Amino acid sequence: MNLTGDILLIMRWVIRSKIHKATVTEASIHYIGSITIDEDLMDKAGLMEGEKVLIGSNTSGARLETYVMTGERGSGTICMNGAAAHLIKKGEEIIIMAFELTDTPIEPKIILVDKDNKFAKYL
Repeated sequence: MNLTGDILLIMRWVIRSKIHKATVTEASIHYIGSITIDEDLMDKAGLMEGEKVLIGSNTSGARLETYVMTGERGSGTICMNGAAAHLIKKGEEIIIMAFELTDTPIEPKIILVDKDNKFAKYL
């Protein structure tokens, strides 16, 4: 409570969506920035077109923020576009994370993919 007796809400950034151990299939420097993700994986992880994501490379340690573009369904596409392609290259293993600002706990959608970027299981 604050001095006036009102209840204060504590807002926190929490993980909402995560694609774990994805492999970058393409890196296109000459494309206008973003990350292209297979639409099947977007659906499984609860990501949407235009959403801000944090990308962490398990290979190089690079981290960057960008936004999601929808890739061909079932293709396994994970493509780093524009400036992001300078930091994270084809073949790198990455984690794709989206967060939500909330005052209540949420159930995140965290998925693991195989080496071909096909859904393996929920974590």
